[in-house]
Amino acid sequence: MRILLIEDHPKLQSSISRALRREQFAVDVAGDGREGLEKAEDYEYDAIILDVMLPVMDGWAVLEKLRRTKDTPVIMLTALEDLDDRVKGLDLGADDYISKPFQIPELLARLRALIRRAAGKSTGKIELDGGYLVDLKAKQLTHSGTPIELTAREYMMIEYLALHRTQVISRTELYDHLFDETESTLSNVLDVNVSRVRRKLGKDFIITHRGLGYSLR
Repeated sequence: MRILLIEDHPKLQSSISRALRREQFAVDVAGDGREGLEKAEDYEYDAIILDVMLPVMDGWAVLEKLRRTKDTPVIMLTALEDLDDRVKGLDLGADDYISKPFQIPELLARLRALIRRAAGKSTGKIELDGGYLVDLKAKQLTHSGTPIELTAREYMMIEYLALHRTQVISRTELYDHLFDETESTLSNVLDVNVSRVRRKLGKDFIITHRGLGYSLR
């Protein structure tokens, strides 16, 4: 899952981005509203964490402009506790709202819930064929109750395909949602991870649809 964090406070930006990466998210960051809006419009993110009080362009303006073209899930962060401010953010199209100061575990839980809702999933566990289970909170794949040893990138790929298991996901979409802006688009790392998963779970666990992309069996 690829997340955009738009936050101008260096320490908070650093602490949130570190926590997200520990939870196996790919993370892009922006330090002002204009930069954040440009990235939000240029890339396909699974969710955006958007501060309200930003330089150049505030979070409300970013959200209002973004909603003209995209429905990416957005959590707004703010030190403003006034009810009118929260209502304004929600009316402009925010999906959730959290007031500063907040605890990182709460932000992560809200983010996971937001991603599940966007994918049409009501729980944090996804059952797959053959006795496999994806636990979105634990970031774990199990088979008949036994944990499967996966790298973070391998799990991320399986999780994204599981969240969209009724669809064929193109190589471009899969790459865009697994790797952040620091990764080289010329890398063969996607092919490598698909091959590794197939060696661990069987060649038919991930199905290749020639010319179209991938899906889970």
